[in-house]
Amino acid sequence: MDTKHVDWRSMRDESAPAAGPEARQSGDERDEGEAETESAEAAVAERTDLVYDEQHGEWVDPETGEILREDEIDRGPEWRAFDATERDQKSRVGSPTTTMMHDKGLSTNIGWQNKDAYGNSLSTGQRQKMQRLRTWNERFRTRDSKERNLKQALGEVERMGSALGLPDTVRETASVIYRRALDDDLLPGRSIEGVATAAIYAAARQAGVPRSLDEVRRVSRVDKMELTRTYRYVSRELGLDMKPADPAQYLPRFVSELDVSDDVERRARSLLDNAKRQGIHSGKSPVGLAAAAIYAGALLADEELTQSEVSDVTDISEVTIRNRYRELLEATQKSGERAVGSTA
Repeated sequence: MDTKHVDWRSMRDESAPAAGPEARQSGDERDEGEAETESAEAAVAERTDLVYDEQHGEWVDPETGEILREDEIDRGPEWRAFDATERDQKSRVGSPTTTMMHDKGLSTNIGWQNKDAYGNSLSTGQRQKMQRLRTWNERFRTRDSKERNLKQALGEVERMGSALGLPDTVRETASVIYRRALDDDLLPGRSIEGVATAAIYAAARQAGVPRSLDEVRRVSRVDKMELTRTYRYVSRELGLDMKPADPAQYLPRFVSELDVSDDVERRARSLLDNAKRQGIHSGKSPVGLAAAAIYAGALLADEELTQSEVSDVTDISEVTIRNRYRELLEATQKSGERAVGSTA
């Protein structure tokens, strides 16, 4: 039997009618309709007064009640939870990875509760078996000395960060700094606590929430001399871009602890800005300048604040506060005289 090979492209071309004026007109109308739709969507996207209905996934005009956008994709879970316990039970994902754990949170952790999936207590034999499993699981999580070193150091970073009231971002940065120091073999001859303390001190300065050396030393297990020596070494070897601490960065925390008004903080910030312009802050402790600025700001604002109260909060001696606040006031007076002389 003879077979005939037919090209489907030629059949399509022959069977398709020629595009006449009506077809071309409908195509033009379709292009115009698409352009109008795109312009309408752009106009809706530029509006900021629309109300979003979370239940129906619709954007509604608050004046007319017209639905302008709908069928939004809900990227949340399909289940509902009313408390943290129910959320943990229904969730099908684990915790996100974090550099604050030596294994970045990817290993398995066996809970300490000796209960089965139904909440029933385990028998004596099962409890002993689970305890052996926990022991071996902990051994496998830290298989070599490097992981054991990292686990101990990151525990110190978490402890000190919590004691200093530092946010999680600072603790993450400190963990990265310590990992870099460990990878570059900077730890031989130095203690784990010293490098961890230097990392948390450097991370706080990089994030703009610095803590003084005395504050860090109080929560650390190393003395001030070892802390400063290790910090200089780590920052130099890792090439950390560390700018001098700004005294104004200490103001919000000290003002909050002293419970003074915003006027005091504003005046203290003005005194520090004037001191920077005249170069008085060079070579002086930023914490001491911040403490003196707060005390001087309280005097200018007619608020009752003693040098002893400022000293207790900032851990700066009263003698330093007296010397620095006089320098700040003298600099402000000179600046005012210079301004008067320039306008005369």
